[in-house]
Amino acid sequence: MSRGTPKKSRTEHLMTINRDMVTRNYLMKWDLDKCVGCQIGPLVCPKEALTHIPAVLENGRILQKASVDVDEKKCVNCGICVEACPKHAIELTINGKPANPVIEYGAFPEFDAKTIFRKEKFDFGLKDFVIENCPTHVISYDEQRDTMRVDFDHCIHCRQCEVASKGAFEVRQAWVGSVELYREKCVADCFACTDICPTRALHINDDGELVLADYYCIKCGACMQVCPIKPEYEEEVFSFESHGMTHTRTKQRLVNKEDLAVVVERWRISHTPVSSAAWLEALRKLSDDNAKSVEIDRKRALRRVDLIEALRGYRKAKAFLKKDI
Repeated sequence: MSRGTPKKSRTEHLMTINRDMVTRNYLMKWDLDKCVGCQIGPLVCPKEALTHIPAVLENGRILQKASVDVDEKKCVNCGICVEACPKHAIELTINGKPANPVIEYGAFPEFDAKTIFRKEKFDFGLKDFVIENCPTHVISYDEQRDTMRVDFDHCIHCRQCEVASKGAFEVRQAWVGSVELYREKCVADCFACTDICPTRALHINDDGELVLADYYCIKCGACMQVCPIKPEYEEEVFSFESHGMTHTRTKQRLVNKEDLAVVVERWRISHTPVSSAAWLEALRKLSDDNAKSVEIDRKRALRRVDLIEALRGYRKAKAFLKKDI
């Protein structure tokens, strides 16, 4: 195999592409345990190198979860999927160091999501409760400094720490949008969406019912992909201006929204300034033509009983939470 030819490998847990050039080595890794098959990667890939692998269901639960595959001959290691992945499941290194060409060359923005911890507002009696409710296990307690630590590089900004800490954590998600659950349309005894949801936005409550805690949704859309009632799309042409040129592309438009049991919409996103053709094209493919009202009010969300009850072990933490219920 000649130098520069990509080498792909795939196991149950990891997929890699290694491209060894004369002066550079590109290595891309997909953590398939983190991947939820959300379809964002295939949507934004400018070379159509990524394809969606559907989940396999059995008796309303996931037997084999959704994932992605990559055509190593099409992939150009641009890094767009790395930035767009809501689960931080994709890594790109150049000569062994983390790098992202589209960010470095200003062709794609960095998504502006933040998680901030305010120690002066925190009741440390909730320490274990907050740690337990981080789905990605990026929050820990620093005993030496008596503070909470967050691995920001792997935080998915689901906002469960925000509610569990009564607001001592402040979280800003990148995407503003909505998630809606229509239980009357669900397939009987199906809970596949709860199996794939990376947060507790969709979960089974103490009564065995499927419920939605909308504030925790990160707008990945994996629930729509795994639901037995499949979204249907049609090709739609769109145009945009970039650097004095008009570009025409196609995107997938949802046509059966009224039939779906769960619907996720992405309206707008916070990001660093950039106006490249690559970004404008990706944005049009990712976002819905719907700039609705403002995001869920944070102050009200912190006191919503349904959000508190959606957290793991909330009954044990009631002594600390009761004044807010």
